[in-house]
Amino acid sequence: MSKPTVLLIGGLTHVNKEWEEYGSKYVLKEFRKGTRAQFLSNCKNGEYDGIVALYRSNHSVSQTGPFDKELVSVLPKSLRYICHNGAGYDNIDVDACTEKGLQISSTPIAVDDATADVGIFLLLGALRNAWIPLTAIKEGKWKGNTPIGHDPKGKVLGILGMGGIGRAMAKRARAFGMKIAYHNRSRLSPELEEDATYLSFDELLAQSDVLSLNLALNAKTRHIISAPELAKMKDGVVIVNTARGALINEKDLVAALESGKVASVGLDVFEKEPEVEEGLLKNDRAFIVPHIGTNTYETQREMELLVLQNLESAVDKGTLLTPIPEQKNKSNGHL
Repeated sequence: MSKPTVLLIGGLTHVNKEWEEYGSKYVLKEFRKGTRAQFLSNCKNGEYDGIVALYRSNHSVSQTGPFDKELVSVLPKSLRYICHNGAGYDNIDVDACTEKGLQISSTPIAVDDATADVGIFLLLGALRNAWIPLTAIKEGKWKGNTPIGHDPKGKVLGILGMGGIGRAMAKRARAFGMKIAYHNRSRLSPELEEDATYLSFDELLAQSDVLSLNLALNAKTRHIISAPELAKMKDGVVIVNTARGALINEKDLVAALESGKVASVGLDVFEKEPEVEEGLLKNDRAFIVPHIGTNTYETQREMELLVLQNLESAVDKGTLLTPIPEQKNKSNGHL
């Protein structure tokens, strides 16, 4: 009996040995480097015919571009599973994949702690306007014009999206004495909710002292925070975003920062990465870092391993370990 064929798209950093070991039971094909045109051509000329699963690395979009309708349409008919490295998968056209019968996995859980750590870092930095003294001391100005900051204790942390990262953020914020409120598509079980207060979206906007965005980007959530939503928030609210930049209309956010409606922001993600809205670059109350949420050795290795585990489970058992939410309601992850 012939071995199943699997495809790697993009490079690996930490699990090359584990990938190569799969050669004992799978036929391994690779597209580590190249262009979108080359990848499309390979698909059309049958080079990947017979593959049943593919590993899509975290940076493969720079090789193939997004998995949009055009690309999905030329993927081999034998393909059944797309194992994606990343908690976010907004560069995959889920509808096009679902229509073609393709099951998708992502890497939740593996990213929760590292992303929440950066979220708390940004939260504290925004509350203390940390960018100003950090810049001042390196310019020989000691504290510079650092304004007085705020303690997290007693503040309401509103979490928009109480998934794994949101809950990890809540756990850390409790240690600082913060009160936790959240809004989700559905209310959590009492075990997961703990002492957090479930609020409607508008209630969360109105009651949060700090608003943390921890939800996926899709057509429904793009610009979920824009001028109308900002107007419903407390004067002097702090906003933290470690999810996806396009959840926020950055121009509206800059306007709210400049008016004082938003006191400060802590951002790890941006709407048009790697470009950053000029108003955020110029504003001293914007505490920003360049999408480093999962940039640790431990987390990136765990993410790569989880993708391999998804691929192995898919090929050997016909079931993904961490299917994306849009496909979780299907029996055993099957379409």
